[in-house]
Amino acid sequence: MSNRSIGLDEPLYRYLLDHSLREPDLLAELRAETAVLPEANMQIAPEQGQFMALLARLMGAKRYLEIGTFTGYSALAIALALPEDGEIVTLDQSAEWTATAQSYWERAGVDGRIRLELGEARDSLRALEATGEMDTFDLAFIDADKTGYHDYFEHCLRLVRPGGLILVDNTLWHGTVADPDDARDDTCAIRAFNDALHHDERIDLSLVPIGDGLTLARRR
Repeated sequence: MSNRSIGLDEPLYRYLLDHSLREPDLLAELRAETAVLPEANMQIAPEQGQFMALLARLMGAKRYLEIGTFTGYSALAIALALPEDGEIVTLDQSAEWTATAQSYWERAGVDGRIRLELGEARDSLRALEATGEMDTFDLAFIDADKTGYHDYFEHCLRLVRPGGLILVDNTLWHGTVADPDDARDDTCAIRAFNDALHHDERIDLSLVPIGDGLTLARRR
C-alpha cells in the first residue's frame, strides 16, 4: 500500500505534483483527514486518483464499480469525473471508514449517484450478478484484500462490459513482487495474480508504475 507513487525521490515527486496535480479542494481535505489515520497508507496517491478520473473521462464512463472504499477518495475522484447521470456502486466492510466517505460525498453533492454496499465483497458481487448487472459497468477498481484479488477480478470480468476497463491497485506492492525472498501471503497473492493476468487472453493489459502499481485490464 502506498499513498504516493513509488520509485521517485522527493524532489522528482514534488515536481510531478507541482506540474501535474489539479486536486479539488474537497479531495485535498479528505486526503488530509485520512492522513492522520493509522491505516493512512491505504489511501491512493492523488496523482493516481487524477489518472483514474482522466481514464473515466476518456472512456465516457457512466457506471463505476469499486471494491474497497476506505474513506472514499477514489470514489469521490471518479464521481466528480462522471456525467450527471453517472452511477457508482462501491463495496466495503467498514461502517466507520465509509461514514467519512459519505460525509464528503454529500458535501460534494454526488452522494445521490453513489450506492454503498456494506458487507463481504464476494457476497455483494454475487448479488450484483444475480440482479442482472453483468456487462453493465464501464469501469471497475479493485483495492481490497490482496488474497481476494483473483476472485474479485473474475467477478469484475462478468460485471464490466466488453471494452470496459478493470483497474487493480497495489500490483507492484512496494516493489516486493520482484523480491524472491519475500514469501508473505499478500506478496505471493499479488505475484500469482500478476502472473495470471500476463497470460490472460480475455484482456488487454498494462501495468503502470503509478501509486503502488496500477494494473489496467481492458475486457476484450
